[in-house]
Order: sequence, then structure tokens, then C-alpha cells
Amino acid sequence: MIVAAGPEIIVTSIAKGFANVAFTGSLIVTALFAAGVVLYSKKRPVGEPMSWGEAMLGAVYVTFGLFWAFGVVPHQWLTYAEGALAMRSDAILAGPGSTGWLGPEGIIDFPLVISKATLSDFIAVNIYGVAFVLSIALWAVWQGRGAKQTEEVEKSTYGRPLVKA
Repeated sequence: MIVAAGPEIIVTSIAKGFANVAFTGSLIVTALFAAGVVLYSKKRPVGEPMSWGEAMLGAVYVTFGLFWAFGVVPHQWLTYAEGALAMRSDAILAGPGSTGWLGPEGIIDFPLVISKATLSDFIAVNIYGVAFVLSIALWAVWQGRGAKQTEEVEKSTYGRPLVKA
């Protein structure tokens, strides 16, 4: 029983939003990996020879980033969904046996059974899709570095740009 609603209620409500440190932390680490690729692509010149050590370090970085984005983040989501959110296959989201809007007592009598685990798996598939698109975008950023072209200005016979007044 809550006698008085004070700041401690607000603090605990905000803390519950960040209760799953593992999933939130894995998203932050993924964003840091992506930011590292973008920042290094701006620094690294195109066509500069790479040493064996630099190539191995880059390969390990990319492999670990892909492992993190395609392995750790979806795993942490599924663990969070099945644990704290109780998105199990016996919890019915819509259909017969549901207590929500899409059940026999709700607005629409939905004939299909959709469990909360189905929604959890759908979100996991979308995490994989976002990671796939992000990896393609990062490869495009890396391959497109140095491709910025400026307008060529007509030059005089002495090699200086001609400026029209």
C-alpha cells in the first residue's frame, strides 16, 4: 500500500525502465562499434598499404562487432523478454484465451492464437534485420571513403584556377 507518492516512487519507476542492464549495455556497445568504423573510415586514407598487424586487428574488430550485433544483442533481448517481461508461449497476446483487446471479451474476436513469445521472436527477427542493414551501411561507408569529389575549376596555362568576375 502506498501511503504517499513522493520522489522515491518516481525514482523507482525510472529505474525499472533501465532494469535490464545487459540488453541496454549490448545496444550501447554495438553503437560504439559502429561509431568506431565510421570515425576510422574518415581517418584512414584510401589506397594506403596496410601492415599484417593492422589487417589482423581490423579483422578481429569486424568479427567481434558482427558477433556482438548478431549474437549478443538478440540473445540479451530474448533473455530479457522471456525473463523479466514474461513473454512466454503460454501467455496469450491475441486470440482465444486472451484477456486483451483481440480476445473473446475484447473489441474484435480474433480467431488466431498469438502468444507473447511470438511477439518476442518477431522483435528478435527485427533486431537481426536492423543489424544486417547496419552492417551493409557500414561496409558502404568504409568502401565509399575518399570518394568525395569537388567540382573541377578550369585552370590557366600556368596551373592556377580561372576565376570569372
